[in-house]
Amino acid sequence: MTAVLLAVASAAFFGATSAAIRWGMRETQAAVAALAMQIPGLVIALLASAPHHDAHGTWPFLLAGLMAPGGSTILFMYAIRDIGPSRTSVAVGMAPLVSVTIALIFLGEPFSLALFAGALAIVAGGVALAFEQTRPAHLRLRGLVFAGGATLLFSIRDNLVRALHAHTTPAAAAVATLLGGSLVTLVAARRFPTGAELRRLAPAGILFGISYLCLFEAYFHGRVTVVAPLVATESLWGVVFAAVAFRGAEGVGRRLLLGAVLVVAGGALIGTVR
Repeated sequence: MTAVLLAVASAAFFGATSAAIRWGMRETQAAVAALAMQIPGLVIALLASAPHHDAHGTWPFLLAGLMAPGGSTILFMYAIRDIGPSRTSVAVGMAPLVSVTIALIFLGEPFSLALFAGALAIVAGGVALAFEQTRPAHLRLRGLVFAGGATLLFSIRDNLVRALHAHTTPAAAAVATLLGGSLVTLVAARRFPTGAELRRLAPAGILFGISYLCLFEAYFHGRVTVVAPLVATESLWGVVFAAVAFRGAEGVGRRLLLGAVLVVAGGALIGTVR
């Protein structure tokens, strides 16, 4: 039950993060905005890990962090800029499909009909999202490509961490991952965020840091087959928070809601067989 609650909490905080990013990003460059968000998240993780003072076994997480949240967060920012937080959340919710594909090819995990059904549901959710008729005119389809890239990096990160099987505390693992991500975004941004940018993105960063802590705690307390599908429910959380925060600006219609439900259902099916 602990892993379940932590996974749901991580999904909810990450869904809220998407909405907070749109509120705070404004005209800030994507890499700078990513760094401005990751810095508060890293501080939250450092505070949580301070009582243990143990960095043993964290280097695989540091390497994984170069991809996610490093490169993935930059792509995530571009996606939110182009298609908004609700559609980005649904697209990133397809991560279970990508993770399973990687696991089937490189980790030799078995194939099943339930896995195939889950994959079809996720693909159907993506089609509903890509061809929705109520999308606001200012949104750009290339944002789906950015979201897809972020999803791929998230999935590679998860499989890499599982394969390396590092032994450390959840908070220390979160610190190492966020530190690796911050280094990548600093190189990409080529400057530190201004005080105003840090203030605008601090709410997103705090939510992001709490989400990461819950995520790693969940993985350390429960099986991936339980945690991953529940974390994928951030698709629904993202749609809900974006609809509440931005109302008509997000253009949340039936196809978007259908896409979110299909993606979550597909992730749940995949989770039953992983």
